[in-house]
Amino acid sequence: MRIFSQIKDSVSLLSIMSKQEPKIRLFLKKLFSSYRMVIINEETFEEKAQLQISRFSVIFGGVTLIATLGLVIFITISQTSIKEYIPGYDSSELRKKATQNLFTTDSLITLYNQNIQYLNAVRAVISEEISFKDEEPLNETLLNSSEQNSSLVPAIIEDSLLRAFVANEDKYNPKSNNSSSELNALLFPPAKGPISQVFNQEESHFAVDIVLDKNTPIKAIADGTVIFAEWTAQTGFVIILEHASGFLSVYKHNAALTKSQGDSVLGGEVIASAGNTGEFSTGFHLHFELWMDGYALNPANFFNFSD
Repeated sequence: MRIFSQIKDSVSLLSIMSKQEPKIRLFLKKLFSSYRMVIINEETFEEKAQLQISRFSVIFGGVTLIATLGLVIFITISQTSIKEYIPGYDSSELRKKATQNLFTTDSLITLYNQNIQYLNAVRAVISEEISFKDEEPLNETLLNSSEQNSSLVPAIIEDSLLRAFVANEDKYNPKSNNSSSELNALLFPPAKGPISQVFNQEESHFAVDIVLDKNTPIKAIADGTVIFAEWTAQTGFVIILEHASGFLSVYKHNAALTKSQGDSVLGGEVIASAGNTGEFSTGFHLHFELWMDGYALNPANFFNFSD
């Protein structure tokens, strides 16, 4: 019985294989069977071209085309800068550029703020309108302290600012020391004559008015650069010099100017002549101001204007 059962199973297996074999042959025959593709002119039915293909050639050609396109795309992305724009791609070069741009932007913002602060200081000098709310913390501290001891702080501020200025002016002088007499000796008075109106911050008179004869030479107090040299309706011919450490010296109501904006001047060099120009002038004189970072200084503390 066991032998008979094994024979029966073998016969069944052969029967199944014999049935499946025609299906496999049929599939392979269809896969490799050749077909003719003919291109015919629709109007004349003239045969223009023909192509012999099979299912296998179509499948093989499609797979080859897809693989080729994939390879081209991969090489293009991996070997060019396009890869840097793929989300999540870690590009050290792109990160380096981003960091550099960040530093550049920060530097430009800092430079912009410095220029704005500088322009505001110059605007305040020209218009004689000053506000302490935008000053640096150091100036705010000094001004708050001045409310408690108004007689000492202005002198301390002006002395500190003057020392910083002169340190820059005289930093290459080996004989220099910090005595008050030598500090003042490094500055040239713009002109000498009687004072008709003194410095008075409470009355918004941030200058000393020096009575002068017509066309008296007006001199630069120190080396510097002309940053403003124009006519204004209220103060006539005005010239402003920028010195080391950000000091500004202002000369108003002149009859004429001998320097133009952008010129470099030396200490003691003639930059204008005394006049009586502008709506606010009441006689021939020099309206002289001294500023540092938007803070008005009393010129009488630094210069001897008497003959």
